[in-house]
Amino acid sequence: MFLSPRWISLFTSLLVSSITTGFLSFVPEVNLAMLFIAAIGSFFSTFFFTFYIIDLLVFKEVNQIYASIQKLKIRDFDISRKTLLKSVNPLKKLNREISNYVSKKEEEIDELKRMEIFRREFLADVSHELKTPIFAAQGFVHTLIDGALEDPIIAERFLKKAAKSLDGLDILVRDLVVLSQVETGDIKMIFGAFDILELIREIFEQLENKANKRNTTLVYKPKDLRECWVYGDKQRLSQVLINLIDNAIKYGRDNGKVLVELNTENKKVEIVVEDNGPGIPQEQLPRIFERFYKVDKSRTREVGGTGLGLAIVKHILNAHDSTINVTSKIDKGTRFTFHLAKPPKEIA
Repeated sequence: MFLSPRWISLFTSLLVSSITTGFLSFVPEVNLAMLFIAAIGSFFSTFFFTFYIIDLLVFKEVNQIYASIQKLKIRDFDISRKTLLKSVNPLKKLNREISNYVSKKEEEIDELKRMEIFRREFLADVSHELKTPIFAAQGFVHTLIDGALEDPIIAERFLKKAAKSLDGLDILVRDLVVLSQVETGDIKMIFGAFDILELIREIFEQLENKANKRNTTLVYKPKDLRECWVYGDKQRLSQVLINLIDNAIKYGRDNGKVLVELNTENKKVEIVVEDNGPGIPQEQLPRIFERFYKVDKSRTREVGGTGLGLAIVKHILNAHDSTINVTSKIDKGTRFTFHLAKPPKEIA
């Protein structure tokens, strides 16, 4: 308050007026009327002179800086000209605003650098993942061209291997397309009410052969539950559950168990997919939803997988205003948890 141009001018005027009248009071020829006139004159002249000098110097500079900012056409430079001009100390406020802006830009630059690193890593991962099945199929085909076709047994074996490599390439490309569409919002979610318990039973039947090969038991809980209605895109949530249950079978133990638990007591339905496999190291848990990140690369090559499944799961659930959480203990298993909305009352 006391640093405004008016107060500064007032204090300066009083000081000059006091000095002027004090000095003139020692002059013998000066009477009270002359002292009064000198005091009033020096006060008002000093006040207006000081006020306009400060006002011109300060606010002219502020206006010039503001004009320069306008020329930059920075849309996100959120500084109000009126607020600055009314400020007690506009230069200080402007300096603070510019400092905040610079800090914000530094954060954005750091984020761009991080995204650039992520982009390079992503391109390297994509190149590697595409190269592996292509080179494998290419090797089998060239071997057949070079004469292996003459032996029907070898030809059939190599053709099956080439087909398997191309199938893996097809899965990878489809996963990349789905991930890209989900991230950019090109895939429109079709929301509706459906029985997720019925969907889980269908997925169990779909993955039954794969589970039997590892002697894995698929169960849901509570066993006496007859139905469980949720609100979401059934097709996309089917992808989520297939991915989580399939991973639990692939990366769990032989003779293990995969449990899908539904909790309907809260405002939302809680879905848990749990296995009793070897678990995931704690330091790797934050990264398992990254594209192409694989906890055990040798195990992944053995059982297959593109490394994109959990990234797709994360984005689909984000589109449902849900997040997925994971907890894991070594040699005890891994637990994935997410929530889905119950159907609105008018639909239910």
